Amino acid sequence: MKNIQIKGKANAEDTDSISESVYGLSSVTVLALGTFVVGTDAFIVSAFLPSMAEDLAVTPAMAGYSVTAFALAYAVLGPIISTLTSTLKRRQLLVSALVFLGLANIASALAPSFGVLMATRVAAAAAAAAYTPNAGAAAAVMVRPEIRARALAVVIGGLTAATALGIPLGYVVSASLNWRAALMLVGVLSIVAAINVLAVMSKLPGSARLTLGQRLAVLRNRDVQVILPLTVMGMAACYVPYAFTIPVLDALIGSSKSITAMLTLYGSGAIAGNYLSGWATDRTGPIPVLFSAYALMFGTLGAMALASGGFHSPHIFAATLMICWGASSWAQTPAQQHRLISSAPEEASLVAALNSSAIYLGISIGTAIGSHAIQVSVTQTLWYGCALAGVALFYVLTTTSIHRSASRDG
Repeated sequence: MKNIQIKGKANAEDTDSISESVYGLSSVTVLALGTFVVGTDAFIVSAFLPSMAEDLAVTPAMAGYSVTAFALAYAVLGPIISTLTSTLKRRQLLVSALVFLGLANIASALAPSFGVLMATRVAAAAAAAAYTPNAGAAAAVMVRPEIRARALAVVIGGLTAATALGIPLGYVVSASLNWRAALMLVGVLSIVAAINVLAVMSKLPGSARLTLGQRLAVLRNRDVQVILPLTVMGMAACYVPYAFTIPVLDALIGSSKSITAMLTLYGSGAIAGNYLSGWATDRTGPIPVLFSAYALMFGTLGAMALASGGFHSPHIFAATLMICWGASSWAQTPAQQHRLISSAPEEASLVAALNSSAIYLGISIGTAIGSHAIQVSVTQTLWYGCALAGVALFYVLTTTSIHRSASRDG
């Protein structure tokens, strides 16, 4: 009888554990909807930049600076917002961030001038910077340790899915209606995500208070100092032409009929690159993965530059280039994140947040360079991206060699 009672108690505990896991994963899935909206918002402007520029009476190059403003604001404000909101309850913070993101996008959709649009994009970036790192941190504590990596993959997967689904959706809506409707849709989705987080996510306390100086102290780590610049270089390289994807596709295929499919292929490549990078990094280490990613990016952007210089490419060739572009762009992050966490394992959350800021700093630099180059030609823009990919590749080779030599000498 005693054995039966013990067994019954164990079964009850197993049931509670399963229920807790299911509840935690459902909350994580809701958080992933939020990161999907954030990712869509961050990159959606590239899907309708020419029409937005025409409506606001600015050049496409000038309109491209709205992407730069968003990314730069995210990079700069991320550590500051993280410091100021560290003690807030997690559900309250995440819901507030999504509501603010929704209102900022609605304001962008209603912007009467380019100046107002820029201000609302900065506001949206602040909300995004408050949401994404905290969504990952919340996911990590809502589930059992043995499924924590899976939960984090689900949350970050929302950003990757945005490139495969969110951006093509934005293009379809802007083409069918207008660019304002696309941003309004992002605003509505943000509010929907906020309601779902409020309804499903469990209450979690805030974290310990840390000063901005304490958060940035990890930058004194020599390995971190070497690794972080590569994030900036690599993201700058692939995002030089990204804000001008529509003009790039016009130059490559000379038709607007296949643009939605091409954007979807880019996103599919991004998902594949992200997954394969994580898989390969676990097996071979990050350096071979990064070398392969930057070599692929260099070759892809160079081929796109050559193909955009006077003749329209076959669709199958353009499709292959779009897949490779997406794969090489998103293969960087898992390997870089692995290197950073390995260099400062005791400060993993801080270096991950800094890497997120470095990603958006690279995007802001890349789009700023692209906004300058596009005034000359699409081909020039692609060559600039290709050159930066070459610099990133050279940086991987030289810094790895120096690090190995220093290790042997030591």
